[in-house]
Amino acid sequence: MRPFEGESPRRGRRLAAGALVAAAMTAATGCGGGARVADSVGSSVAPDSGVINAVGAENEYGDVISQIGGRYVDVSSILNNPNTDPHTFESSPRVAREVSSAQLIVQNGVGYDDFMTKIESASSNSARRVIIVQKLLGLPTDTPNPHLWYDPTTMPAVARAVSTALAALQPAHAAYFQAAAAKFVTSLNPWLDAIAAFKAKYAGTTAATTEPVADYLLTAMGIDNMTPFGFQADIMNGIDPSPEDISLENGFFTKHQVKVFCYNQQVVDALTTSIRQTAQKKGIPVVGVYETMPTPGYDYQSWMVAEVQAIQSAVADGTSTEHL
Repeated sequence: MRPFEGESPRRGRRLAAGALVAAAMTAATGCGGGARVADSVGSSVAPDSGVINAVGAENEYGDVISQIGGRYVDVSSILNNPNTDPHTFESSPRVAREVSSAQLIVQNGVGYDDFMTKIESASSNSARRVIIVQKLLGLPTDTPNPHLWYDPTTMPAVARAVSTALAALQPAHAAYFQAAAAKFVTSLNPWLDAIAAFKAKYAGTTAATTEPVADYLLTAMGIDNMTPFGFQADIMNGIDPSPEDISLENGFFTKHQVKVFCYNQQVVDALTTSIRQTAQKKGIPVVGVYETMPTPGYDYQSWMVAEVQAIQSAVADGTSTEHL
């Protein structure tokens, strides 16, 4: 449904698509301690002896691995450029080498990063530990919205699973990993508090979106997304929505039926740009949402808090935050 390898249904529609292969080649990660440093051709500085090689298919997962593993992990992230469309990713030999050498991999699943599974199958390693978030959460493969990291229940489960996997690889540091996971889960409280505070004050607020990128977060905040999921799925999958659906979407702005428009900053084409411009002309505040963690300057926690704050500023003050 959302292919990454070969020809993507979005190919040719997205202005930024051509740059993503280069981004994958560099595989630079925005993660914190223990992150791998990539050079200009995509090769990596060798980690310290005994450090666990880990890969996050998306940099938000790489960031969590880094926070849990600290000095005991060397982390690379494959999808890490907030200026490009992850759905158009095409693998490269350098990405294959990153994945094949990994001892721990965290990937999203739900069809979002199937290229990872294909690379893993081509370089089998019985000692490699792979965490597929979809399976971790018990979700079916046909789950319609693959952007699992916006769900507040996702990353606590990921952090605990990463801690368990790292402890299996380095049992001597199990207590360190367990403590780091507990610290990470606690550090999500400001985000959860912000969600709860918004919901208590603004539950029932209406919004429109181009794609279901932040839909899990909007639901948690008590926001009513007026955009039909079929329209969101069409945009997500590179299918032209019907004229009726486009008219309906634009009508949310011309009739002032929504308080905020959440716009995927990593998907840019003539249609989504036109929709955004309609919102702007009608005075509807626009909030940019991202599929990969904006870097530099953010970790997962601060990114999620920033998105909630941007949505609240839009609803309370009519302020747009198109770029974090």
